[in-house]
Amino acid sequence: MRFLAGLVAAFSLAGCAAVPGARPPLDTGAVEPPPAIPADNALAATLSPGPAIETMPFQSFDAASALTAFRASCSKILFRDDVSGLTRRVDWQAPCAAAENWSGPAADFFRAQFETVIVGDGKAFATGYFEPEILGSRTPAPGYDVPIYAMPEDLVRGWPDDIPEVERSGRAPLGRYDESGKFVRYYERSQIVEGALDGKVPVIAWAADPVEFFFLQIQGSGLLRMTDGSVMRIGYAGQNGREYVGIGRVMREQGLIGDGTPYATSMQGIVQFIRDNPEKGAEIMNLNKSWIFFRPLDTDGPLGSLEVPVKRGDSVAVDPNFVPYGAPVWLDLDRDVADGLWIAQDTGGAIKGANRFDTFWGNGGDASEIAGGMSGRGMAYLLLPKGTLARLQQ
Repeated sequence: MRFLAGLVAAFSLAGCAAVPGARPPLDTGAVEPPPAIPADNALAATLSPGPAIETMPFQSFDAASALTAFRASCSKILFRDDVSGLTRRVDWQAPCAAAENWSGPAADFFRAQFETVIVGDGKAFATGYFEPEILGSRTPAPGYDVPIYAMPEDLVRGWPDDIPEVERSGRAPLGRYDESGKFVRYYERSQIVEGALDGKVPVIAWAADPVEFFFLQIQGSGLLRMTDGSVMRIGYAGQNGREYVGIGRVMREQGLIGDGTPYATSMQGIVQFIRDNPEKGAEIMNLNKSWIFFRPLDTDGPLGSLEVPVKRGDSVAVDPNFVPYGAPVWLDLDRDVADGLWIAQDTGGAIKGANRFDTFWGNGGDASEIAGGMSGRGMAYLLLPKGTLARLQQ
């Protein structure tokens, strides 16, 4: 699958991070529904019981693959705190122990271990994302001259001299120390494109197309189809600490896409404008100062922010302030393809608030088509270990 052949359809691409720091969304200028409730986390929101777990219409294949995804999550959720406030580490011990050796129907596992909970009004909005594939080479070659950098050794955290010590609180910003020993901000996209890192930072591979690579950086992970026919999976290693700018909104404000132009306010319009206007397109892409560094992955899927490989049709990105990582979620949407069980294993820059989800559709085949067309609304039921709601309401 060539990446842009599918990505141009991805108008509603939301922006989940297949990274532990969540990539921001590609902003096409579309307005997303606001979070359903004005709360900082799920514990501060209205919680109510959902349908009786015995009545949930779990399908055998869907439940089986969701159980596999849940089982993979247990290695992480048993050892991390839940920022949503809904669960404690101990709450996951019984479901994870049961999942490890479960031999009966997978639907019975979920019915035995969980109860359904509605956060706020439960009205869900879901988009989709996928793993892009672009052409690459392990060594520089004619037509393959876009470097894919590993993490730079000089990218560190520190405090610029112009920030007084009394104001230095929290986590120090990312940057580098220049030749004089002064801490400065790290190189931005335009400087890196112009060669600021040439010969200074390891290159793990070379991409054929700077436009395709730009959008792969926004996705945060992807596949490189090499010249020898092999495939390399790459994942997020770090970011330069510079500002992310959604180019779609900028292009609409400048009158480059949308009404009165040949270019639609969509991914297709954005890409086509950049292709038709390479100089202006390069200028527009450089407005996004953020640059993503990569590492090779030997996993069987891109890593979500839970640090387990995300799986097609099973993994969903959530706002962890409202959905505990590892928790099953039942979606009942007006897009039937997304109905069923999902496991919270990822997050993303556009995934904010209660009942906001981004469904993962893998790579190849129809992945980009489904992800790009995914804009579903309906109901979300959060599955929590049995007894959780009663404990929270005491």
